[in-house]
Amino acid sequence: MKTGLVLEGGALRAIFSSGVCDGLLDGGIMTDYVIGVSAGIAYGVSYVSKQPRRNLEVVTRYAPDKRYMGLRNLTDKENRSYFGREFGFSTIPNELIPFDYDTFAAFPGEVEAVVTNLNTGKADYLPVPRRDREATVLQASCAMPLLFPIYEIGGQPYLDGGIGDAIPWQRALDKCDRVVVVLTRPRHYRRKPDHMMKLIRRRYRNYPAFVEAMENRAEVYNRDRAELFQAEREGKLLVIAPQSTLGVARTERDTEKLRLLWAAGYQAAIDRLEEIRDYLQG
Repeated sequence: MKTGLVLEGGALRAIFSSGVCDGLLDGGIMTDYVIGVSAGIAYGVSYVSKQPRRNLEVVTRYAPDKRYMGLRNLTDKENRSYFGREFGFSTIPNELIPFDYDTFAAFPGEVEAVVTNLNTGKADYLPVPRRDREATVLQASCAMPLLFPIYEIGGQPYLDGGIGDAIPWQRALDKCDRVVVVLTRPRHYRRKPDHMMKLIRRRYRNYPAFVEAMENRAEVYNRDRAELFQAEREGKLLVIAPQSTLGVARTERDTEKLRLLWAAGYQAAIDRLEEIRDYLQG
């Protein structure tokens, strides 16, 4: 019986997912397979490395820090991202709040990050390297259009996995018998078309398949969520979603809001711990 965990992205709203993961860790629940998108997997690796509350410490210490995110980073020619790439993906895990690479490497299951291939406009699913101290695959999965540079991995150009497959539950079901999906938006949420499409068409004009995927993103996302909830009703998987995002933005700096959203995720996991354990054990 193979078990899987799916983690939606959402930048700093993914601190809800971290709360869920920390609740699972405190409950002694570890799945065989973990797949995530953007911040979902960037935070999710701390679940695999068995470091509860590590992400909470990161965001409450550094979300207000301009080195972590801010317009100055975007205008820095060495960075070219709203988020401080070296600071967030190297300095923090390697120096300030150490990531446990040994425990991560010892995990016997699979860990995948979703990225969007600009040439095809579709999702690729890349294994997360166990000892990459620059976290290149995680950076590519987090690379929001217009706010990050394009990443080249294996000769292919990549950006944010949320465009190609925002909630990779079908990928998980293909690999696992039991799947838990953690969302970062309430169940009633519906995505709207991107208001930056004019700029996106111009910026990525050399990648027409990617532009098309961006144009269809809201429709595809909303349809995928409807299918996800239908699969939940049929008993094919479990879904954990926030009641509210508590006003937390993708680039939230208010540490109290972030702490409260983490706590909501933690409580959501604790409240359903026995249900989750029984389901995963089949």
